[in-house]
Parts: sequence; C-alpha cells; structure tokens
Amino acid sequence: MSTLVFVHGWSVTTTSTYGSLPTVLRDRAAQAGSSLRVLDIHLSEYVTFDDRIGMDDIVRAFDHALRGLSLPDGHFDCVTHSTGGPLVMAWLRAQREHPRLYAPIHLGHLVMLAPAHFGSALAKLGKSVVGRLKAWFDGVEPGQRILDWLELGSPESVAQNLDVVHGTDLAPGGTYLFSLIGDRPDRSLYDVVNSYTGEDGSDGVVRLAAANLNATHCVLAQPVASSTLSMTLTRAPRTAFKILPGLAHSGSKQGIMGAEPPSPLTVDAIVRCLAVDSAAAYVALCAAFAVENGQRDADRVELEPSLFSPRVHIHDPRSLMIFRLLDDRGEPLVNAQFQLTAGPEASADHLPQGFMLDRQANSRSPATVAMFLNHSVLAGEAAIADPRDPTKTLRDRLLPHPPYGAHVAPVDVTGLIRHLVASTARTDDLLDALGPHETTIVDVVLSRRVAEGVFRLTQNLVAEDFHNPLAGADIA
Repeated sequence: MSTLVFVHGWSVTTTSTYGSLPTVLRDRAAQAGSSLRVLDIHLSEYVTFDDRIGMDDIVRAFDHALRGLSLPDGHFDCVTHSTGGPLVMAWLRAQREHPRLYAPIHLGHLVMLAPAHFGSALAKLGKSVVGRLKAWFDGVEPGQRILDWLELGSPESVAQNLDVVHGTDLAPGGTYLFSLIGDRPDRSLYDVVNSYTGEDGSDGVVRLAAANLNATHCVLAQPVASSTLSMTLTRAPRTAFKILPGLAHSGSKQGIMGAEPPSPLTVDAIVRCLAVDSAAAYVALCAAFAVENGQRDADRVELEPSLFSPRVHIHDPRSLMIFRLLDDRGEPLVNAQFQLTAGPEASADHLPQGFMLDRQANSRSPATVAMFLNHSVLAGEAAIADPRDPTKTLRDRLLPHPPYGAHVAPVDVTGLIRHLVASTARTDDLLDALGPHETTIVDVVLSRRVAEGVFRLTQNLVAEDFHNPLAGADIA
C-alpha cells in the first residue's frame, strides 16, 4: 500500500482546504489496477499563521510527523499545494545536508500543485494593512516569517532554488519532482486593492514562472579593472512542469486543488505523475508535458465575458528574472543602477514596448529585484489571428531586438572604495538565459576596487594628518 501525504499552503486553518481531492484520488487509484497502488491518505495540519514560526521550524515538525507514520517500506508520496511545495523541497534539502538529524524516509513522488518556489508577488500584500485585516478577521496572525520567505527574491527562496539549480538530478535515485499550475486567475476572486490577483501569466497568486523548477543561474561577473561583464549560465536538472489550462490557484470553481468536484485536469495529471516508476518514465513524462505546454501556448487567447464586449487576454509565456547586485566580496550594491539594453547599440531606448510587466524590490534585500518579463515580446512572435474572425489580426507580429544586455552603474565610482561601470559583452545575449515560463536568477558581480590610500606605511616620525587621505592607485 502506498502512503500519500497531502500538504497545504500558507494561512490554512482547516483540512477542508483539500476538498474531495484526496478521496477522488484514492478511488481513482483503486480503479487503476496495477499501474497505481491503493493509497493510504494522510492530511497535513501545520501552522503558518504564527509570526514566530519560520520555514525551518515547519520542516523540523514535518520530519517529526513523518517519523510517526507506519511506513513498512520507509517510503511515501506527497501532494502539496502552494507553500507546501517549497516546504517539502526544504525538507528534502535538510535531509540531504543533515542526514543524522532527519528521518531516513524515502520520498518517491512529490506532486506540487501551484508551488510558490520563487515566491509570490502577493506576499507584500499579506504584510500590508489589507493582509493584517484579513488575518484579524480570521482570528490568526498573517505569518510574518513565512511571508518573508515567500516574498519575491527573498534570500531564503533564492538560496533554496540555487541549491536545485546546482544540485544533482533526483530522478535516478527514485525521487520524482512534478510542478503543476493553472494559467487563469479566478476573476471572481479579483481584489481591486491589488491587481496581482488578476495578473496574466499567473494563477491569481503564483506566477507560472515562479512555480517552475527548470530555472537558470546567470552570473554576470566583472573581471578586475574591466568594463565588460562575462556571462556564465547554469541550468537546473530537468523537472516535470505542466500547465493546466483554465485552472486557478484556489476557489471552488477553478481551483487546482479546491474545485468541487475536483477538476479532471488535476486528477489526471496527478495520476500520470504517481504512475512514474523509473527515471526513463520520468524523462518521457517531462517531454510529454513540454509538448502539451506548447499546445497550450499556441492556444493563448482568452476572451473574458464582459458587459459590452469580451476582454481580450493574450496569455504569452512570461519569464521571471531575479537579479542581485553585489561585488566580488559579497557586499550588496544597494544604490547601483541596473538597466537592460537591446540592439547592436546596447541602448535602453531599443527595448521592445511592453516587455516589462512588473518590477518589485525585496523589502529585506533592496539590492535584489524581481522583474516580470513578457518572453514573447523579447523573443519575437508571429501575428495572432482573432479567434472571432480569422481574417482579422488580433496582434501584429512582434519583432525581437537582439542582443539583450545589461548596464550597471554604481554610485561609488571614485574614492577609497569604488566600483567600475560595466556592461555585458556585445557577443552575449541575455535572452539565452531566459526561458518561457521559467525563472532566471541573475547575479551581477562587480569588482570591488580598494585604493592604496586605505592603508599606508610611513617612516616619517613627525605627526602627519591623514583625515583627507589621497586614494592613490588601486590595489592589484
């Protein structure tokens, strides 16, 4: 018998959040015969709404709860929602890094519904007055430390995802990761206070790109005394990622987990994931999901009913770029200006119109900024016909403006400690670092220049005043 553990997301206070999905999956498994074993279901109840509780605390408690399960083969599978995804990923990381402290239990299938791997643009809303009012009415705190983790570009989420990017493929060891997310906000849940709840390119809470573990780490490093940034790319091991058209983050109508009855798209996708029994089968499902995602992207026009005429939504693939400005000594460059450029002249004026959808700095790490970009606008796209009349064009062809680059202008270009202005090489193109529905962490690393005036030796035994020291040349 296979044990299946459900793990909910942030701010949940009742197991009703799982709806009838566990029951439906158990019944579906019983009907699947030899392809899927009968499931022993366990529903998680964990606390996120206490401001003192952090992700590490929940990971430790999760491990303790797992030890209490009767697992004859030391094996379990897991279905998570929202924050539950990064929570279980954090447990896997802790188990790997501290094997003596965490239970030697094997997680086979981790099916993550709308996982907030790279956070949510709504995390800031949760910490605002609106979020605190909601928490007050619900009788719970907003869960400050978990919201800090979930804020775009948080040090914790970036570190965890860089661990994935630079880590090993888990599939050969029998651990299979799956990220499933809907592509349409439930517009009946739209919050006029915050437009993120109706944002295209998301499920109303989590952006598609933020749910995808097929991420890239791009390092733009400045060699000593050079004005050119060299680009190095590292891509994560391939992970199964599936877009479920028409589903939203939550809600009884469109919710990826909360819909009643559960969406057949959700149930079928989970069953396909749980049926994977080898690394080869996992690779095959990754490829199948990629084909299906491409079919979804080809049918990207949504006509939202409205009073007079339908509102048109073109669900272009988006990219999330989280860039961090620092120097080669790890010092954040808070006031440095980071600017994207385009074209052979490397000009910001040549960037295509509409490429930038949102920009949000992290409140605890102001030198870390998340940019939400329209990948189709940057990469170029064929004209889109109007589904109401194929003879008409809904949107003209989009022309790319390569190569895309970056220009960094620090404020401290003179003095005892200074940094040099730098730009990417004309032969590099940042579009190579961006994938549709994917996140790229861009580390811009400038050379920290230390002048010889910081420390001098003198043989003059007569007192000298050096409160206005001469900078002199830079230390090699």
